[in-house]
Amino acid sequence: MKKWFKPIGAVVIASALVVGGTWIGGGLDMAQPVYADNEAQRNVINVTGSGEIMIKPDVAYISVGVETQAATAKEAQSQNAAQMAKVNALLKDTWKLDAKDMKTGQFSVQPNYSYSEKEGQKVKGYSAYHTLSITYRDLEKVGQLLDEITKAGANRIDNVRFSTENPDQYQEQVIEKAMANADMKAAAIAKAAKRQVGVVLSVTQASNDYAPYMNVSFAVAEKASMDQRTSIEPGEISVKTTLSVMYEMK
Repeated sequence: MKKWFKPIGAVVIASALVVGGTWIGGGLDMAQPVYADNEAQRNVINVTGSGEIMIKPDVAYISVGVETQAATAKEAQSQNAAQMAKVNALLKDTWKLDAKDMKTGQFSVQPNYSYSEKEGQKVKGYSAYHTLSITYRDLEKVGQLLDEITKAGANRIDNVRFSTENPDQYQEQVIEKAMANADMKAAAIAKAAKRQVGVVLSVTQASNDYAPYMNVSFAVAEKASMDQRTSIEPGEISVKTTLSVMYEMK
């Protein structure tokens, strides 16, 4: 009488291979294992937290310019240089600005064109354009400075931008606000899912924004030429940041 024995060794080997996630041949038809990292991904909350504080600016960045037109490029450039020299002298001698707080922003000399059906396109004089970028810290006198600059010969005021020279000093406050905002959002999501918020797994500062600007149009120069004082109010500026935060969800 024959006796049949269960192949124990084969069962043990197959079990070991299944545990290791390795398969030999195609004879075993079983579901793929679920790994721990996939499970962890289903137990996290990802939110974006925003923080903002309002501060008083401590510096103004001013862009002024001189634009001249003449029949030739040389004449346009010569007239432009003469007017810009007066502006530079005013800033250095009267307003005592350091050289490091003044730099050329743009300089160009280019032809102006006219067009007619009879003659086609023709050069009709030249324009010279020279801008100066100024860093100025006495914000109460910005309007007065603009008036004096236009009287000296500047006929373009492109913009005035109020900012802070050391935005890092406000980062701790704004980051704390952004983190509190992220905590609030994560708690609301966990509550809705009938779960709880666990530890913070990662934090990334997604954005950091400050130094908005205020445009000052060419009308400022016109007002100054009519002996009216220009009033510029710096007000407050915002310092913002955004955090991307990942929480464990229990």
